[in-house]
Amino acid sequence: MALIEDLNWRHACKAYDPAKKVSPEDLEKILEAARLAPTSSGLQPFKVIVLQDAALREQIAPAALNPDCVRECSHILVFAAWDRYTADRIDKVYDLTTDERELPRGRFVSYTDKLKEMYLPEEPEANFAHIARQTYIALGLALAQAAELRIDSTPAEGFDNAIVDQVLGLGEMGLKSVSLMYIGYADKERDWLGTMKKVRIPREDFIVEM
Repeated sequence: MALIEDLNWRHACKAYDPAKKVSPEDLEKILEAARLAPTSSGLQPFKVIVLQDAALREQIAPAALNPDCVRECSHILVFAAWDRYTADRIDKVYDLTTDERELPRGRFVSYTDKLKEMYLPEEPEANFAHIARQTYIALGLALAQAAELRIDSTPAEGFDNAIVDQVLGLGEMGLKSVSLMYIGYADKERDWLGTMKKVRIPREDFIVEM
């Protein structure tokens, strides 16, 4: 029940104490939870950008719905997806997989050929949409790990992706931002949601058993 207790504890923090920082050790645990997340075909088609630089934060703050969180949280994790699937990207992941498992390269070529047949002809919007969905699995696990550590967090899609991409130079990396995750420690006087009861749809209205 520990995970359930952690999830009951967490909420989307609305104000952070800028004087309190997440330790490098705890940050690494959150990042490792994201890295170990499952993804479609094991491709891990995204990166997590760890943003601490104050000047860069100031540039993206006006693009966010909660600019104070951008400025005051300990770290911002930017979940940035590949801009599209390519044959080279797919092959690179599977070359790593075979090398790590001490298998001959090309061991999974029949499978990677199917992936290329599915993804490479897709329109850019559909292609990116599939990639972007993979990031949410990692985001969820990172949120859960932060909760287990009693580190406050806020998942955020309320920002101007184009501005974030431009400021961080994501286009040059072949990436596009999908979501942000603020982490740190709540300013309990300003975090208005922290004192409120957690509310979710009742189980009987949420779960459908067939």
